[in-house]
Amino acid sequence: MMSALTVMNPCGTGMDQTCNDPNTASNSLHDFVCTCNVDNSITNVDGPAVCSNNECDSNPCDSTQMQACNDPVQTLASMGDFTCTCPNGVVATGAAVATCIDDECMTVMNPCGTGMDQTCNDPNTASNSLHDFVCTCPNTASSSPNDFVCTCTADMSNVDNSITNVDGPATCSTDECASGPCDAAQMQTCND
Repeated sequence: MMSALTVMNPCGTGMDQTCNDPNTASNSLHDFVCTCNVDNSITNVDGPAVCSNNECDSNPCDSTQMQACNDPVQTLASMGDFTCTCPNGVVATGAAVATCIDDECMTVMNPCGTGMDQTCNDPNTASNSLHDFVCTCPNTASSSPNDFVCTCTADMSNVDNSITNVDGPATCSTDECASGPCDAAQMQTCND
């Protein structure tokens, strides 16, 4: 007497697909069909069907910009519906990589200090390029610019505009005379 061979569900242990054997004769093997429950057009003969297709498994988003991927419907019938999200919340839909912009001069509260005496420039606004903004002192940090006094007309081209600092406020001098705007060779004195 032969005992019947019982095979566990050849379509897998999950509840995402069903198994159908169109010919249960003992000489008809490997003809069972696995059908996905979420989309019955997805089938496979003699083995599990691929019902789930998480497009994020292949990491289609830009990992250098630390983007997060989300595939809301993970089936073969629903391709191109993943979204990429930047760390600052910018989202790209429709199977596209997000363009992450993070201008630290705009998003960081007072990156160059609380005064209005400095300008800020972020040369690389990609979200993975942080702490590279530059604070620059203007020609003068005085509340009343160009109020220094020389014995003759001052040439403002001598004022130092190169005081800068990366990733934080620059140290700006409030003494306009410190940069030597008057011509010392002509015995000029400066009073701010």
